[in-house]
Order: sequence, then structure tokens, then C-alpha cells
Amino acid sequence: MILVPATIGACNQAEEIRKQALADSTAVTFESIDGVQLSGRVFGPRDAVAGVVLAHMKPADQSSWFDFADELGALGYRALTFDFRGYCPGGVAGCSQGTADISAIWQDVAGAVSLLRTEGVRRIALVGASMGGTASLIVASQADSGIDAVITLSAPDVIDGLSAGPDVLQTVAGAKLFIAGNGDGTAATVAQAFFDETLQPKAVKILTTGDHGTDILEGNQAEIARNLITGWLAVHVPVP
Repeated sequence: MILVPATIGACNQAEEIRKQALADSTAVTFESIDGVQLSGRVFGPRDAVAGVVLAHMKPADQSSWFDFADELGALGYRALTFDFRGYCPGGVAGCSQGTADISAIWQDVAGAVSLLRTEGVRRIALVGASMGGTASLIVASQADSGIDAVITLSAPDVIDGLSAGPDVLQTVAGAKLFIAGNGDGTAATVAQAFFDETLQPKAVKILTTGDHGTDILEGNQAEIARNLITGWLAVHVPVP
């Protein structure tokens, strides 16, 4: 009998889960609202009326969301992952056009929302990791956004020209959930400040972890964080 080290077994299992998630998804291309062609993948039922846009952190790409997007798809959501402009990991992770420009990525999130709406999705949540969370807040703050919920993981208030200040936070009408780790630099302080600045409905959850962004969904607080997100979605963006 050949003994396989536990770490190798775990890696193989993770790869199999990833392959299955991709098997249940479809590659798509769409444009940001300023015309940049972006690469993404959609998960879940084609006839879903509730959808989730998943925005990645730096320096990750859309593949960091694949496993969770598949989980959301199994719950009945139409989940969309995508690469921000200038991110081109290649292969199944896609290749978006344009030049990386963090100050402009909120326009990519807005384009993702438009894609889901063209597919017939009527209720939409934005879930963003780090800079993806900041960009999601900006989109949700716009008067005509129609965003039902926003969830951020370790989102900064300012990053490379992208800013979610009081003028943004106080105009986000959808239900807001701010998640961060207490060992992740200033992430917990910023999450609490976001909570303090925004209107109800809202919640903040500070987890006992140093993980950042989507790493929280794979670390020691993964189950808690995933349940927080799916629970928030079930209440504020329910699947019929």
C-alpha cells in the first residue's frame, strides 16, 4: 500500500472540487460601463431571478471565487465571477482586456451587474473582497443601482485612487454586511467605520483571523464566514 501525504491528498481533493465547480459554470465576456472587455464565468441556474456579483481582491483573480460561486449556484443564485480590467491569468481563469487601473474598477462591477440584468436577474447582491468590496460599495451607492445587498470582506476605505468615503457610504441603500479579521492590519477598524457611517439595514462581523479577503473563506473562520454571507443573502436577496 502506498501512503499519500495528507497535504497531497488535500490538494488533490481541492483540485477535484475546483474542476467540478468549473464543470457547472460557463465562460462569458461582457463590457464594463466604459467599454472595456472583461472575462467572467457564470454559475447556477440560467433562469435564476436572484444573482450575486463576486469581485476579487488584489493580486488575486476571479478563480479565487470559483468554489464559493459554485456553492451559491447550488443554492439557486446566478453567480458571476470576473477578472478586473488588466487582469489576465489565462486558462479557465480568463483574460480581461485593458490596463490595470484600480481607480476605475467600479465600472467593471457595474458592467457585471448589467450582464446579470440582461439574463433576467431581478434581485442582485454585490460581494467584494478587499478592493472588490470598495468598488462594490461605490456601485451600490449610485441612485439608480437597484442593488439589494452589499457584502465586503476586508475592504479598505481607500486604495490607489478608489475611495469609499462618507459620501459613498451614506448613500448605499441596500443591506450591508461588513466582514474583516481582527489580525488583518486595519481591516477590522475600517469595517467598523463602514458600519458606523452607513444606514440600516447593516451589520459588522469581526472574525478571529489574520486572513484577508477571499482567504477568509478558506481559513480558520471559513465556515463562519460562508454562513454569514449565505445567511445575509437568504434574508435580503432570497431565492424564490
